[in-house]
Amino acid sequence: MQSVRIRTAAFTVAAALSLPLTLGISASQASASDASPTATGTASPSPSPGNQSFGPDCSMLPQSGNGSAAQMAHENVATAVENNPNLSMLADAIKKTDLASTLKGLKGSTVFAPTNDAFDKLGAAKRDALLNDKAQLKKVLTYHVVEHKKITKSQLPHGTFTTLEGSTLTTSGSGDSFKVNGSVPITCGNIPTKNATVYIVDGVLLPPTATPSTPSTPSPS
Repeated sequence: MQSVRIRTAAFTVAAALSLPLTLGISASQASASDASPTATGTASPSPSPGNQSFGPDCSMLPQSGNGSAAQMAHENVATAVENNPNLSMLADAIKKTDLASTLKGLKGSTVFAPTNDAFDKLGAAKRDALLNDKAQLKKVLTYHVVEHKKITKSQLPHGTFTTLEGSTLTTSGSGDSFKVNGSVPITCGNIPTKNATVYIVDGVLLPPTATPSTPSTPSPS
């Protein structure tokens, strides 16, 4: 009988000693679980390859502030163009043709944006003639807009798209190398803004029906 009491007492003491340890482990595990963020609560989805900007000049965009991809994402396309120093000639052309409100009103559209260098490639005389011909300039600029369609990278290899001007443009290429109308390179594509996707291009796109602007020349005397 005495041995039974001794064994019972020993068991009781052991159980009493182990209880705080068990509770401590459980509390520690619960604390760790609470401190660890859940995957569904904090994980940010990685952008899929099809949603990323691409092209040789994307690395040249500012990392922050005006002209950066991060800021453009929070601006409508007209403001994004206006705030990008490499697109200042395009911004001036938009103002001359009163297209800012049109661009601000776009939804789910695509804009091909020629850089300052792209305008300069026309040559000074043709560039200035185009910029000073409001009707022709408006025709050219609206040819850079595909309304109500956000063009994705996957659509570029064999793309044909109707522009706001009314004519069609084509895209072709593969990997990260694409061209518009077979000759104008996309230097940085798939840049999101609040209301349109921007593709920066290294050339001014001319619609098939455009009449090339030529500088006026004095009549021979």
